[in-house]
Parts: sequence; C-alpha cells; structure tokens
Amino acid sequence: MSMLKVTQIKSAISEKPNQRETLRSLGLKRISQSVLREDNAQNRGYVNTVRHLVKVEEVK
Repeated sequence: MSMLKVTQIKSAISEKPNQRETLRSLGLKRISQSVLREDNAQNRGYVNTVRHLVKVEEVK
C-alpha cells in the first residue's frame, strides 16, 4: 500500500482554527516535522485542506 510523507513547511499561527485542527489530526505540531500517513481519501482530504502549509511526497 502507498504511503504519504507529509511535512509541515509553514506555521499555523495565523491560520483558521479548522486548519490548525487538521494539522493536529495529521499528527503535525511544528515546522519541519514529518509524518507517514496511509494514502486514502480521508488523508487526501486533510492534505487538501492545508495544502499551503505542507509538502507531500508519495512513499512506496
């Protein structure tokens, strides 16, 4: 199964509360932190919500 490597590249301080909560749901707390998430529709939706705050790479 494919995985997504999600890295936070921008601060969430000035962002809307739902975007800050989405970052927390992904498991991101600080800039340059990376997490591996399963590539499914739910996680793709999370990434789409905060696409301006994160960098996404596909990992096999």
